[in-house]
Amino acid sequence: ILSDLLIFILAFTVLKKEISFCRCHISRSPSCAPGKLMEIPEEVLAMIFSYLPVCDRRSASRVCKRWADAVASPLVWYHTSVSCALGEEDEWSVQACSQFQQNMKYLKILCDQSVEANRKNVAEILHNVAASVTGLLGLTIVCTGENPYFYSGRDLLQSVNSLFTANACPHLRHVDFRKLPFTLDDGIIQLVTSKSPCLESLFINNKTLVCKVTSEVVKEALRNCPKLSTLGLFYTTLTENVLAELLHVERPPVKLLQLHCERMDKYKPTIPAEAWEAVARRHPALSVDIELDHTVPAKKISQILQSAIPVSSVELNTFTFMVEQVNFISQNYQGTLKRLVLQTTSSDELNRALGRLASCCRSLEEIHCYCVVSADTVRTFLHCCPILRRYTLKTTKEPHPWLPEILQ
Repeated sequence: ILSDLLIFILAFTVLKKEISFCRCHISRSPSCAPGKLMEIPEEVLAMIFSYLPVCDRRSASRVCKRWADAVASPLVWYHTSVSCALGEEDEWSVQACSQFQQNMKYLKILCDQSVEANRKNVAEILHNVAASVTGLLGLTIVCTGENPYFYSGRDLLQSVNSLFTANACPHLRHVDFRKLPFTLDDGIIQLVTSKSPCLESLFINNKTLVCKVTSEVVKEALRNCPKLSTLGLFYTTLTENVLAELLHVERPPVKLLQLHCERMDKYKPTIPAEAWEAVARRHPALSVDIELDHTVPAKKISQILQSAIPVSSVELNTFTFMVEQVNFISQNYQGTLKRLVLQTTSSDELNRALGRLASCCRSLEEIHCYCVVSADTVRTFLHCCPILRRYTLKTTKEPHPWLPEILQ
């Protein structure tokens, strides 16, 4: 396996150099083909091309017929990640997406939305997809830049709206809007779920200041998409009635609920423990990820973190004293917790609480504490958590960002 991997890396490295050479000389000798890789089978070429950026894939397709055939392979485009960050320089990427969009199954668009030309490129990509019915199975949109002043993302949201209005992706299974930092409303979620009855996962927990998606629309989404088993929501949209919708006999097992909690949750009634218990019984494999940001009132945290919830991940980004909450997590989630993130304040009490957590939660895979802890705390986690694979536990202050340690 190692030798195969080394061969693959070598071929990939040579290929990138060859493509760079061909892009510079293609106008001089368009019929020239790189000799070093001519003996590699087409399916291996296709696998290598699948790791190239979209613009380089298009360049490779212009080298020779053999490479063009390999680039056109569905394997190359099955997972496509296209970056819109260079304005007009991304024109090749946009054209390549249009040329090969029928082969795309999972499309991820990364956009620096601070530049208008980038947003126009995203709109063009989505417009091209909307213009013809495709076999697209997954759509992810990630915004990587800063929003311009008074910019609400109307153009990008309109492009998404047009895509689903055209009903161009009837087989869509996965939609991820977690990194689309604009306010989503009932209209767009109704459109997405009504046009995508095969949806299996939907993430709309995008951490905006305002959530305009109502619980009634979430219930409607669950009815429109009977296979929906993975759902990311704002906690404010989760109600007892939404949980009741998950109890229907015909619904397949629900795998994951991701919940983002913010300041508006202080007005939200507490979901009864009985409702969570019923869902946990109906879906024994369910995992719940909960993230609380710094705007959640401290008194509300204990109402959100209930012992009946099968919590697998908790992020307490509150920047307040969290000793009581850490102790609660140790006592109630010891059989389910796999990941914990803390933004809190150092103290001896916190070190003791973390030590108890390490002793109780032996299934923990990740622990990230963004304050200084004692060396004994680090040793306790390494000793008591046999499947721990990533941790951020610093014994002295370091410049940010704090990078995690990765265990092999």
